[in-house]
Amino acid sequence: MNNLWNALTRRKTDDVIECESKLARVLNVFDLTALGVGSTLGLGVYVLAGAVAYDKAGPAVTLSFFIAAVASAFAGICYAEFAARVPKAGSAYVYSYVTVGEFVAFTIGWNLILEYVIGTASVASGLSGYFDSLLGKKMSNALGSALPINVGFLGAYPDFLAFAMVLLLTALLAFGVKESSFLNNIFTSVNLITICIVLIAGSINADPNNWFIPVDKVPEGFGKGGFMPYGFAGVMAGAAKCFYGFVGFDCIATTGEEAINPKRNIPLAIVISLIIIFLSYFGVSTVLTMMLPYYDQDPNAPFPTAFESINWNTVKWIVTLGAVFALCTSLLGAMFPLPRVLYAMANDGIIFKKLSVVNNRTQTPLIATIVSGIFASIMALIFDLNQLIDMMSIGTLLAYTIVAICVLVLRYEDDLKAEGDEIVLVTASTIFRQLFNFNSYRRPNVLSSSITKVSIVLFAVVCIVWCSLDKVYDFGSMPSIVSLSALTVILILIMIIIAMQPISTIELTFKVPLVPVIPCLSVFANLYLMFQLDVFTWIRFLIWIALGYMAYFMYGIWHSTQIQRNRNHIEAAMKLQHQYTNHAFESDAKTNEFNKNNVIEKI
Repeated sequence: MNNLWNALTRRKTDDVIECESKLARVLNVFDLTALGVGSTLGLGVYVLAGAVAYDKAGPAVTLSFFIAAVASAFAGICYAEFAARVPKAGSAYVYSYVTVGEFVAFTIGWNLILEYVIGTASVASGLSGYFDSLLGKKMSNALGSALPINVGFLGAYPDFLAFAMVLLLTALLAFGVKESSFLNNIFTSVNLITICIVLIAGSINADPNNWFIPVDKVPEGFGKGGFMPYGFAGVMAGAAKCFYGFVGFDCIATTGEEAINPKRNIPLAIVISLIIIFLSYFGVSTVLTMMLPYYDQDPNAPFPTAFESINWNTVKWIVTLGAVFALCTSLLGAMFPLPRVLYAMANDGIIFKKLSVVNNRTQTPLIATIVSGIFASIMALIFDLNQLIDMMSIGTLLAYTIVAICVLVLRYEDDLKAEGDEIVLVTASTIFRQLFNFNSYRRPNVLSSSITKVSIVLFAVVCIVWCSLDKVYDFGSMPSIVSLSALTVILILIMIIIAMQPISTIELTFKVPLVPVIPCLSVFANLYLMFQLDVFTWIRFLIWIALGYMAYFMYGIWHSTQIQRNRNHIEAAMKLQHQYTNHAFESDAKTNEFNKNNVIEKI
């Protein structure tokens, strides 16, 4: 059991982590903000707002985007500190492997694979839906009647257009197509200009009465009308989907080696980009639901339908072309990192090492690119857009939850390793006193660190119980008020216990403020949004996690290259110890000889 625990918690010790960075610090706040905005604004603007308004939240989709933005802001701040602990270019997989351990790193890496696969498939599906709407639904009608998929948890028909687009992109990436910052900035500018056109044209044709439609004028099956036709539960379910629209901003936190003054610029760029992204979503969803009643929205291509309904065909085609360019850029941006994550994990041996092979001709991880492209294309073929969005959201939310928990664990981790530190005796009395730090320790120790870890686990468990009871009881009912209030008090008490523990004194380029409140709120918000997703999404996600853990325990845990690295470190330490012992022995021999000669001379 001890050997298993050591294997699960072994940390990455690459020499590259300790060497000086060769990357130039050239990215300012504008560059970082453009990177975050360009990686995020895509499918969420042109498809998600209409889809969520249609059958989830109605006009209250604006609130759904706000709640998702707050949850994303908490996650982004935690991600920034996590990146600051390993100030190297990379992903959450690398950060967690270095700071926490292999099993947590595998879990995050496996979820990153899901995030990028689903991100690619969902953007391709969104593009396909846009083209289908422009063709008057001819493609979906033909495929739906000729090749229906009569399986509840799959799409209605095989989406061959999305399948072909992913394979085409895979072929381009496999043969060495590189992303350009200049090209990204151009397409991001086109995207923002298109959004501005939508806001201006939509504002001119906005009708505030569409936010307050009486219940007697609402078609059957579309809620109760008004601003929140599907109630508060609909707003939260919409927020879980809208969270998808903010996925991508966290790439800013991976530029620790290239940012000018990362302590200031990375957090600032995250905040600015989130504000721009939220204002874009809020503005677009506002004008969209005011232009057209929520029940008349087209979930696949809301803007062409909305502008066509008011006979603004010129604006319709401008917006459509802008959307196609933006979605194509998002497709490339979603697909490009996926082979690199597979390459990094395979290079560490925790997934099949063949995926780490770099082709000599293309200078790309060719096998990883082809495998990931085939996987993403199959997902785009058999799942519809809403299912893909839900699957991506749940994987990303879990990854962000783990990041927030890791921030808490590392902030309160035992760092008393200096000689002469006080030894803490663990007894029932000292444990009770340490709960509220009556022992007045100023630095973390074994006892305080253990209390913090147990408290964090309890906090997560109570959050899960809170979210489960919220789904069982009707919101606002007496059982709901009593049980959720009691659990809220417990959560606050746990946060107080964590806050009373001494904090690590390690200096970082950026630290999350208001610890432990913000990381705890991030954990709660992420878990709450995960519970808003439907049961089929959870089943698909749990199957994915189960497959990952099977692969890890059958292959990765035995073939991890960290095993050999640890052996090399032990051998180097033993060699150093041997050299030191020999040196000490030789010194003692020389000293004894010197003393002997002195005695002889005196005699």
